[in-house]
Amino acid sequence: MKKITSKLSIGAAIVLACSPLASLQANVADSVVEKQRAALEKNTAGKGFGPQSPRDIEQAYGVNKRHFAFAPNRSQMNLCNIHFHKNAEHKGGEFTTYAGNGDGKGSDTGFLYNGKLTEAQMKPVSGKVCAAKGDSLQSGDTLEVHFVYSSAQVTPGPTLGSCLADTTINPGLRVEGQVIVLANDKNALDFKEVAEVREINGYHQAPNIPSNTGVPIEYLGSTTGPAYNEEGSPIQVSWSVRPEVAVVDINSVKDWCDDNVFKEDWAHGVRNLVTNPNLLSPIK
Repeated sequence: MKKITSKLSIGAAIVLACSPLASLQANVADSVVEKQRAALEKNTAGKGFGPQSPRDIEQAYGVNKRHFAFAPNRSQMNLCNIHFHKNAEHKGGEFTTYAGNGDGKGSDTGFLYNGKLTEAQMKPVSGKVCAAKGDSLQSGDTLEVHFVYSSAQVTPGPTLGSCLADTTINPGLRVEGQVIVLANDKNALDFKEVAEVREINGYHQAPNIPSNTGVPIEYLGSTTGPAYNEEGSPIQVSWSVRPEVAVVDINSVKDWCDDNVFKEDWAHGVRNLVTNPNLLSPIK
């Protein structure tokens, strides 16, 4: 049996998988994405990888044979990390507009909010917003926020390594996904409130995740990020993805990026949508 990878190295691998890369060109050819999907199929065939993410949450079909139990309700788990991706990684609900193939490495791809903001909400903001490792965010941008929970006894912190503990080799992981659109609007949701962390009944929680954005679509999947465009993710995750978009004040997102316990100050890249039924679990 292979030596069990340490918590830190697992966390570092996950961070790498989520990291954005600077966009070198507007859109690579469809053939580039097709080759990546073919490589993913080849590199996972017969190797026992579990179901993958992200996916179209409106397509229930999947035949992956690696089954694992859904993680507990988030109220019985510890919030360990919050981060977001530039454009939605999942497709469905109010975010089905394809952003394009991007640079083939996770930038400028994914899915966009289908609706429209007002002219006032689209007013550009001055200064850099969450631009430590990528392009500055701007009014009208779509983000997919991941609230990550762990069954391990952990505390909120930087990277998904914060979700792992030396005393729990195989913690259950749950991700609550919420797609947001950024508006220059002080009356929109305050992201600092949405991402507030409190201890409730002995568990670290994000109690202000929007509750009015539709019934979450639950399915079994994996971690995401563009490093997994051609390789399977080995990490098992229970997903709950809300189908409706929340409008959030971009100024509050800037404030959060400037100061948060997760040390998040940039938008992560996007993994290609997983479409191979052999890499998808059935949605019941």
